[in-house]
Amino acid sequence: MFSKCHIFVIKIKRNFFAIIFMIFAVCLLLFSKNNLTAVKNGLTLWATSVVPSLFPFFITTELLLHTNIIHFLGRLLNKFMKPLFNIRGEGSFGLIMGIISGYPVGAKIACDFREKNICTKSECERLLSFTNNSGPLFIVGTVGISMFGNTLIGVLLLITHILASITVGIIFRFWNSKNDTKYTSKKNFSNTSHNENVNISNLGQILSESITKSLSTIFMIGGFIIIFSSIISILKSSGILNILSGFIKPVFNMFSIDTSLASPFITGVLEITNGISQICSINLKNISVNIIFCAFLLGFGGISVLLQVLSITSKTDLSIKPYIYGKLLHGIIAAFYTFLFINFIPIFNLEL
Repeated sequence: MFSKCHIFVIKIKRNFFAIIFMIFAVCLLLFSKNNLTAVKNGLTLWATSVVPSLFPFFITTELLLHTNIIHFLGRLLNKFMKPLFNIRGEGSFGLIMGIISGYPVGAKIACDFREKNICTKSECERLLSFTNNSGPLFIVGTVGISMFGNTLIGVLLLITHILASITVGIIFRFWNSKNDTKYTSKKNFSNTSHNENVNISNLGQILSESITKSLSTIFMIGGFIIIFSSIISILKSSGILNILSGFIKPVFNMFSIDTSLASPFITGVLEITNGISQICSINLKNISVNIIFCAFLLGFGGISVLLQVLSITSKTDLSIKPYIYGKLLHGIIAAFYTFLFINFIPIFNLEL
């Protein structure tokens, strides 16, 4: 009997994803009406928000990789990057673009650096832990102005988001530091980029390649947004989301947090935009709670972004672990900084 049970468990493990995908296909049929609406909303979100805000940045970063800007920043900012983050100055390009663009530009740059041998494996993993951030356009424009209806809230979330990112980078400066000497002694990585510098003769070719690569990434992001919109719709329609919320409501009660935030929080852990939108729409007497939850989700990024990053890192030898640890830490630190700013800096006292 035990042997049969053991064999049955092994078969389930072996076919786990096949079973999950079959269940998902059945749910798509059972909840087809709600799924259709969710997919349309996800597609609209991608087309109206993600493509306009991210696609130009993807092309720009691809083009900049064919210039000397990375090595210029390397020489200029090495004295800043090395002591703080234990990353050579070229990594400042990933930090800057990760801050001003949005998910998953920072991760893409870290992987590009690894493929082109601009930084060592350890340095790229450190970059991965703190440079893949939510962009100011989304934080201030979408979350602050559109969702909260308050520019100051967007500015607050942006400031704490960036400070938390830098803090995570400082903490992760010790990640795999024992391997740095070994790699650096073998090769001068900062001078081994195989990218052809852009000029008049090859501008058309490089622009075409940059657009093609950027389209591939932007369509990948769109696919993740649509799939997760459908998954969230299924969880709601089947009542599973309410069951999951029931597990964390006692924790919320323990900290005197309104339990109406439980379901939106789980949604945000799965997919950041839908979750933050729901949190912003909940009217609580103490709005700072909504803001702190949004700060955590903006820092963490959600499972949808995690899988986007995983699809990018899978093409390299970079470990996904520093990203997971870094984003979880980023969310916690951002929420803590937001709490401090609201309570101790008068201009951000948003008890409306």
